[in-house]
Amino acid sequence: MLMFFLAGCGGGSMSAPGSGGGGGTGGGGGTGGGGGVSQSIFGHVFLLVEENHGFSDVIGDSSMPYLNSLATQNGLAMQYFADTHPSIGNYFMLTTGKIESNDDSFSGTVSDDNLVRELKNVGKSWKSYAEDLPSPGYTGGDVYPYARHHNPFAYFSDVLNDSTQAANLVPFSQFASDLANNTLPDFSFILPDLLNDAHDGSLSQADLWLKQNVAPLLASATFQKDGLLIITFDEAADSDTSHGGGHVATVIVGPKAKPGFQSQTFYQHESVLRLILSALGATNFPGASTNAPDMSEFFN
Repeated sequence: MLMFFLAGCGGGSMSAPGSGGGGGTGGGGGTGGGGGVSQSIFGHVFLLVEENHGFSDVIGDSSMPYLNSLATQNGLAMQYFADTHPSIGNYFMLTTGKIESNDDSFSGTVSDDNLVRELKNVGKSWKSYAEDLPSPGYTGGDVYPYARHHNPFAYFSDVLNDSTQAANLVPFSQFASDLANNTLPDFSFILPDLLNDAHDGSLSQADLWLKQNVAPLLASATFQKDGLLIITFDEAADSDTSHGGGHVATVIVGPKAKPGFQSQTFYQHESVLRLILSALGATNFPGASTNAPDMSEFFN
């Protein structure tokens, strides 16, 4: 049995799942929920973000058989909503607990508390594995099909002002060798390029990429021992503004996850940020993740 503890609840309110509007336009949509994991129970946590498709476009769709198999066999958040449109604010919510910007052309520096800072505070390692990143440590603008605004780590002052941290921005081509050599960090951000994340390519292309790259990870001894993989979509189609960014699919995969579990709890990206940090032993949660509902129900 995994041990969880509850922290004090916040006092906010939110719209009921499925209603329009809600928590996506400010600091997040949670009412304050539990604490999370009381100690580091996962050795390796992975976050993989897909693009611009709503829940009903993905779950049950025959063009994504691999993702649907993962959703069926593991945990699926049935009432999970992105926070905003367009993409960039959702990536920041996943890593800072704040939207930060709704301009995909944003080129500023983000100095707010963030995932990198909190992982460093508890002595955990990290890498951002971005497909088609021009070079290790690259923090410049888009070089198609790489999109900087999908790689929030490239904006953090903690990374931009520290060459050691910037070295953790690596091309996705390094992922397979790190897996084979048992040198994966404690936290991995996995970013397919615009052709393979369903942004410009098809859902079937994205699903094939997942199968080719995720299946070896899940089969590895490293993952089977203590791994946690979170697959989510940054936002739904622009026409879906429910809770800010629309209804999206989020799948929780790992040996400690309840098999075939479907949650009806309302979640947004700030809850995934809370889950990542609590799963790796952190107790301080940036921005809206402070009071976001925790996702402990997904685990035995």
